[in-house]
Amino acid sequence: MPFESPSITPIRDDALSRRLQQRIDLKTKPRGSLGRLESLAHQIGLIRRTVSPRLSPPTVFVFAADHGVAAEGVSAYPQEVTWQMVENFLAGGAAINVLARQQGVALHIVDAGVKHDFGGRDGLIDRKIRAGSGNLCREPAMTAQECGQALQTGVDLAAQTDSDVIGFGEMGIANTTPAAALMHRLTGVAIADCVGAGTGVDAHGVQRKSQVIEQAVQRHAGAQTPLDILAAVGGLEIAMMAGAMLGAASRRRVLLIDGFIATSALLLAARLSPAILDYCVFCHQSDERGHARMLQALGARPLLDLGLRLGEGTGCVLAWPLVQAAAGFLCDMASFEDAGVSDAGDRA
Repeated sequence: MPFESPSITPIRDDALSRRLQQRIDLKTKPRGSLGRLESLAHQIGLIRRTVSPRLSPPTVFVFAADHGVAAEGVSAYPQEVTWQMVENFLAGGAAINVLARQQGVALHIVDAGVKHDFGGRDGLIDRKIRAGSGNLCREPAMTAQECGQALQTGVDLAAQTDSDVIGFGEMGIANTTPAAALMHRLTGVAIADCVGAGTGVDAHGVQRKSQVIEQAVQRHAGAQTPLDILAAVGGLEIAMMAGAMLGAASRRRVLLIDGFIATSALLLAARLSPAILDYCVFCHQSDERGHARMLQALGARPLLDLGLRLGEGTGCVLAWPLVQAAAGFLCDMASFEDAGVSDAGDRA
């Protein structure tokens, strides 16, 4: 059975929008003085359909998978680092663990297709579709059935969390290569402008990645629909993450979008259901080459620019305090009337 994207309702509600804007404008501050927090608060109110959106702590899913294209020498690290980093996540020793603990964020590690047998492990959600994707420059990354299964599994995972806010991270050696391939195919941006250093390859490595993607694009030129392109040049964790994003938006959750890989998953999800963009908070602009152009293609304005290029959902957790602050001032800040403070409009 082919994948059917869940229905996502655009957040536009003119009456609620006016009420939200009035509530924001009448807080004890000059109008517009909280800048981006004001537009973020407005967006959150529309997503949650209330002028007083109290958000529960977020859940961040980190989707992990291996990639057959790693055999082409496109990463600075060997493929086994994927499963070793999953072990690090489970042991609580990675950057995302530290940041999540600091911010009180629930963290779930999802095995979407790691080339390793973890066995039954506490803290690991086993949703392995297969042990690594195919080498996309020599064969399809996934069959159509595997691609659809990964997407639907992501939808189902999103349905199993009650968090109002869901963040999306990933781990997979070589996954900047399929992400760049997806970006090129879905946006038309030149391959050279999509490919960056990833885990830290040198100029020769970047050139090699570009050549591999060019081979993949030529091999899979017949893939034209978003789902066909995803199956041909994507990855298991990217597909599952895209499904989880679609599932979360269909349930009116606030979506925290991390860096280059996560945004490539969103790019695909938005081709399937453009209304998903209403629900997205773009947490940061990655230092990975291509991310700025990808954000531009989505019409997105990131909250942070810290030179990050780690992935793992780290940008989501770092941006969470800003999301929390936006909802917090909307709910708890006094209005001029509440505080007995004269508004600028009260002058004679």
